[in-house]
Amino acid sequence: MERKVVVVCGVVGFLGLLSAALGFAAEGTRVKASDVQTTGADQCIYPRSPALVLGLASAVALMMAQAIINTVAGCICCKKHPHPSGTNWTVGLISFIVSWVTFIIAFLLLLTGAALNDQRGEESMYFGSFCYVVKPGINSEPVWGPQQIQNHGIAMGQPVIPPQSTQPVFVHEDTYNRQQFP
Repeated sequence: MERKVVVVCGVVGFLGLLSAALGFAAEGTRVKASDVQTTGADQCIYPRSPALVLGLASAVALMMAQAIINTVAGCICCKKHPHPSGTNWTVGLISFIVSWVTFIIAFLLLLTGAALNDQRGEESMYFGSFCYVVKPGINSEPVWGPQQIQNHGIAMGQPVIPPQSTQPVFVHEDTYNRQQFP
């Protein structure tokens, strides 16, 4: 059981770091205002940029990490066991909620940044004489989300997957089917 926890934490941590690195790379390769060329006919000419692919890859790595941590840790709300009232359960539930909230925010920001960086070719100028470019930070802001998601997801998995303290007991199949006579 301990080996499984270490492997899952390592894989999820790696995916979180990969997502962060890809997000920073997308930020570094975004189209800047100095890269856009204008023509006399009110047209903006955008160069090709790998920021779209890097942003999408970052979002996919983030989604894979979230899926792995929730699959391995199990759905906290759907468990068949009675809800324990200890602090481990409270920490697990809070981590579960924070993990999903930060995942949704980071995932949407990564997809938004990737979509906004997908301008290539010629387009008309906006509002008269302005070419649209993505503001700095749109790809690097959600990078901090994956780190929080992985940390909360790993914390969520710790109390939910406790080591088994007792051995299972053999119960014969007729035990619960026998009728008792008064």
